[in-house]
Amino acid sequence: KQWYQRRVRGVTKLNFKKERIHFGSLEETKTLVETTKPADEGEPMVEFSAAGDKSDTESDDSGDEDVSGVQTLVDEHQAQLWDELAKKKAARNIAVPTEDIRVKAMLREMEEPICLFGEGPYERRERLKQLLVAAGKLSGVTTHKDLVAEQEQMEEGEQLEEKPEVWYHEGTGSLKRARFFIAEYSVPRAKKRLQLAREWQGKPATVKHSEKQDIHKFVHTLNNECSQIGDTRPLSYCNISPCSGYLATGSWSGLVKLWRLPSCNPVATLSGHNGRIGAVTFSPQAGLADNVACLASCDSDGLVNLWSMSSTRPAASLPGHGCRVARLNYHPSGRFLGTACYDHSWRFWDLETSNEILHQEGHSGPVYSISFHRDGSLLATGGLDSYCRVWDLRTGRAVLFLEGHLKSVLSCDFAPDGYHLGTGSEDNSCKIWDLRQHKSIYSIPAHNNMVTYCKFAGTPNNSMLLTASYDATAKVWSHKGWMPLKSLSGHDNKVMCVDCSWDKKYIVTASYDRTFKLWTNKSIS
Repeated sequence: KQWYQRRVRGVTKLNFKKERIHFGSLEETKTLVETTKPADEGEPMVEFSAAGDKSDTESDDSGDEDVSGVQTLVDEHQAQLWDELAKKKAARNIAVPTEDIRVKAMLREMEEPICLFGEGPYERRERLKQLLVAAGKLSGVTTHKDLVAEQEQMEEGEQLEEKPEVWYHEGTGSLKRARFFIAEYSVPRAKKRLQLAREWQGKPATVKHSEKQDIHKFVHTLNNECSQIGDTRPLSYCNISPCSGYLATGSWSGLVKLWRLPSCNPVATLSGHNGRIGAVTFSPQAGLADNVACLASCDSDGLVNLWSMSSTRPAASLPGHGCRVARLNYHPSGRFLGTACYDHSWRFWDLETSNEILHQEGHSGPVYSISFHRDGSLLATGGLDSYCRVWDLRTGRAVLFLEGHLKSVLSCDFAPDGYHLGTGSEDNSCKIWDLRQHKSIYSIPAHNNMVTYCKFAGTPNNSMLLTASYDATAKVWSHKGWMPLKSLSGHDNKVMCVDCSWDKKYIVTASYDRTFKLWTNKSIS
């Protein structure tokens, strides 16, 4: 404040003037203050004493000192304004995060309150800028250009990190020989399959339609021919032999039983497991010799047994599984066996030597299902991590990663045409994948409960899809149209497995109600 002295009738009065507001630059303000003089020029300022006395000499000296004090205040105020402008300019050049979470994290690093009463994200961001300026971190704070450069470097680093690192380890001689054998075995079968597809394309439309009508007629005339109690505990799996003359069932009691088809009379009871049976399957070469192992089974204890038709005791065992074996399947050649394990891996066995030649990891959860391509070149695995992977047995690489199910993949199977793959999941759906397009082409809302099993049956040009579910039904779907053809209902509890004979004469369902049912055409029965 500026104050001036003047004498009015011998009484000294004080005149307090309000601070003037000048609009313009600071330079103009400074010039205006310097040129400003008291209202009454030539009148000295008066200094008051405790008693109210005054003298002319004292008033003259104090006037000069007061003017210099006012000038000092003006200079300090001007310096503060310059500092504020400099800080605002510096704050505009500071690049602070726009995400509120990152702003709070930076405030926490500076040991400042992350939120004030009534403060929003914008005010919090501005407060962070002011704190950074006040802390003198202008040189350490990233500007907009530095932030862009840093983001580019981070993106380049992420791309380098995301780039998969290819590494190899030395395989055994038996694995190398197996890969050569699979390549030599699969190529002629693939050529034959493609030749049949070309011949099918050349057929008249009336012939194609007639063949499809035959399989649709077979499905629509299916009836329950036989229902048999399979065990004292729930049945977990069923499989029909390649000759369509036998049925193998596995149960939670640890017993594997053989039945004659279509009479469903018991043939033999195979005991050798202590845990619950996970799967039992016939070899593609079953029936060629009675003393040759033609049947394989696995259980929850990790035991895998091989059986022959001439004995009720295991012909051989495959040791090495330290955890539950959920499923197993034969290679189309009959020489190899694949097992799906709960240790997040699957294993490949050479049955001629009973040795494990490959222990492959790749899933982030237990591997629950395993299936071989009809040509013998590919293998599909489904896991409880809700993903399905396709592996090339000739090179050992994972060629496809199929992602789309919301829950665990409980079953997978290749279609006879060679380029379709079906997967059944705990999310009540069955997805159809096209291996050529590397994606799902259709999702079937198959059941009202989880799909426990799915299987393709028929020829490459005329096939159908079977699904089993916990909703106590099994259903038949048309291939490539995915229309429901038949619902096989009759079980009192959830259906654990379904299978169809190679000649499409019989369909068998195994259930948790301890029974299996045989479904066949009326004319066949």
